[in-house]
Amino acid sequence: MSTLFQQMRARPTYASQCRGLTAARKTIEELRAVQVHVLQQTLKRLEKAFVSMWEQGHGFPRFKKHGQMRSFVFPQLGVKPLEPGRVKLPKIGWVKLRQSREIPGLARVKQARVIKRSSGWYVMLTLAWDVNIPQVMPHGEALGIDVGISHFVAVSNGALFPNPRPFKRLERKLKLLQRRVSRKRIGSGNRRKAQEKVNKLHERIANIRKDDYWELAHNLCDWAGMIFVVGEACPKDIDLNLKGLARGMLGKHCLDAGWGQFFQVLEQCCFKRGVYFQKVDSKKTSQVCPNCLTETGKKTLAERVHRCENCGYTTDRDVAAAQVVLLRGLAAVGHRVKMLSEGKFVGIPMKKESSSF
Repeated sequence: MSTLFQQMRARPTYASQCRGLTAARKTIEELRAVQVHVLQQTLKRLEKAFVSMWEQGHGFPRFKKHGQMRSFVFPQLGVKPLEPGRVKLPKIGWVKLRQSREIPGLARVKQARVIKRSSGWYVMLTLAWDVNIPQVMPHGEALGIDVGISHFVAVSNGALFPNPRPFKRLERKLKLLQRRVSRKRIGSGNRRKAQEKVNKLHERIANIRKDDYWELAHNLCDWAGMIFVVGEACPKDIDLNLKGLARGMLGKHCLDAGWGQFFQVLEQCCFKRGVYFQKVDSKKTSQVCPNCLTETGKKTLAERVHRCENCGYTTDRDVAAAQVVLLRGLAAVGHRVKMLSEGKFVGIPMKKESSSF
């Protein structure tokens, strides 16, 4: 026990590194040129990385090369740091700004994160706003959503949305640009210019993907007052394993689809539009008949049609999974429906979430 205590004492902490930073700033002029709170935020990142290695089994933190850290934070700003068309950053001064939206009158600007992208520099402002946001309650029409590769989104009402595949569409051009980078001399200006073109194409792919997500999310919110998806709010053993899917033989297509980011965008859109959003258990959604709730067994990837031998119900495989998600979501918010739990039909009581999902 004493050995463990000595090891814990020997580990560098955020407080000890801050004391070392104070001493280093007295002798190193480059450190004095940067605002001290920005450097302390970097030390917090470092401590988090080492704690993840010691306590969670993650790998040793990687050494960051020049230009790899693309953002830094000002945790404290001065009085009235924001004016029309500019923002005041500590140690830097007033910087021109093209503001994307208006700041509410009672909100106070507390923090600023400066982000560098291939298209330019951006600043993300964090606000302190004393306002009570009402919780969205279940209401209106309900939709269940399932995601896939052949069809990006399948809805319980039978609608199927195609997979945009932005990376697949621009993969040929990306391969050409990366080949040009590999042929340039390391450290040369031509290599830097070629790498900037690769970075811009990656940003374009990300922007296309996110724009498609928001357009689809608003389309879904127009249809319903409640949306249920398979997701990460469930226990780990029954979660939709997005990382595991990304390591499989269809990993590139799973990463191109970006289901995790789509769920985040959909949740934000539902919050803005006043639509109730909830994640339900993803276990066996493709192995249950939504009509009679009979377990039909596993399906191969080649089987794209759901056919129930018990009741004869036939529909698209992804639509059937979305309908199962809908039933589980309705049960979670208190509707009286029958669900499948360990091979048995059970009745869900009113206003009580099922312990099985």
